[in-house]
Amino acid sequence: MSNRDIDPQLLLLRRQYLQLFEPDFLAWPPPKFLKHADAQKWLYRNLFDASRNPRLPPERYQMRVLKQLVSKIEKAIEDPEKDKVSNELMTCLTSFMSKGVPSEFEAAQEEAYVTFTCIPEVEDFNDGPDDAPEPTITLLERRHLISGSQTTGFRTWEASLHLGTYFLTQAGSQLVRDKNILELGTGTGFLSIILAKCLHANHVTVTDGDKGVTEALNENLTLNGLEDQHKVRTETLIWGHDLGGTWVEEDCNAHPYDVIIGADITYDKIAIVSLVSTLQSLFDMRPGLSVIIAGVVRNAETFQTFRDECANRNFSVEDIEFEPKPMRQQKSLFYAAAVPIKILSITCPN
Repeated sequence: MSNRDIDPQLLLLRRQYLQLFEPDFLAWPPPKFLKHADAQKWLYRNLFDASRNPRLPPERYQMRVLKQLVSKIEKAIEDPEKDKVSNELMTCLTSFMSKGVPSEFEAAQEEAYVTFTCIPEVEDFNDGPDDAPEPTITLLERRHLISGSQTTGFRTWEASLHLGTYFLTQAGSQLVRDKNILELGTGTGFLSIILAKCLHANHVTVTDGDKGVTEALNENLTLNGLEDQHKVRTETLIWGHDLGGTWVEEDCNAHPYDVIIGADITYDKIAIVSLVSTLQSLFDMRPGLSVIIAGVVRNAETFQTFRDECANRNFSVEDIEFEPKPMRQQKSLFYAAAVPIKILSITCPN
């Protein structure tokens, strides 16, 4: 069965589930639909069958979702002689409960596979075979881990998801297709991996200031078939230092940067001066660069500090008008939008 033959509500549920969306907010199909044997069979095979899906969410998360699913099915059953919870789902739930799953505290410390569905606004994959899988990237995240340098780069944050959603639009994809990209403060590598794997960037150089984050990033690149250094390069980059004569200059000569990207890298007032200094060095190397920065405006004063520092360097800063959709209207990348998220386009006219 191809994805085009599957009920859209089932596909939406699977996308949210694989992204470890909070179970209490999953978009469930109607209970009367869930009680059908074919729907239950599909759900087991695509959400819980480890033999078919080697990168499933953690078992504790699976059990939380499965309990809700079974409860919804049981409440929808009017005639037990006609409808029932499938043996596969009940066996799976019994297995989780009998062997036990990690505690909430233990689960919070574990690595977890997180799979993001990356459907472009113009869906190139529709030109492929009917049974082609939806385009995804899978990351190994440590969602509650903060490194020794206090970085939170082991999980994907809202600004990255918002900027990724923008790049999946027709307007956004045109900015990166066939381009050489440098990412600052990559964290999990979410954005760089989308650009390299799904949006046809020519070359991506992925950087972070934390060595532990860049080392972990290599595993995520491998998970997505991007271990080829001819397509993607990973390096540690500390902001605020002169880039002349460094690996950055050598890399820029080999793959002349067209676009610099960054998400959730403007939250620290102290680091902003160093960040803008690095942008200046990059503009000195490549005056025609385009810089695209996304940030959650958790603190308006801090975000304004970034704008002011750019103005002090005579950078041109423009807002890209792209509002996040309410969560219930999101169809692939899922993220909260209660706090404003801005995308800025920065150039250096001089």
